[in-house]
Amino acid sequence: MAKESMKAREVKRAKTVAKYAEKRKALKEAGDYDALQKLPKNASPIRMHNRCKITGRPKGYMRQFGVSRVTFREMANNGLIPGVKKASW
Repeated sequence: MAKESMKAREVKRAKTVAKYAEKRKALKEAGDYDALQKLPKNASPIRMHNRCKITGRPKGYMRQFGVSRVTFREMANNGLIPGVKKASW
């Protein structure tokens, strides 16, 4: 389980990215890189990191489901993800 502060930091970054998205786009089109440098660092979408929605785990993230591989396996074994079942042959 990730620390709550780490989860909160990612949420805060996502809000900052959304807030400055239009401004960043306009400045990039205009080629005004000096003004881009003056925006907050966390306004850049590259600084965001995918985290598991349930545990906050930063590694082993599965984009399609929004959870880590560990959480995905637990949920699949418990039948919580529709259409997913363990392979056997």
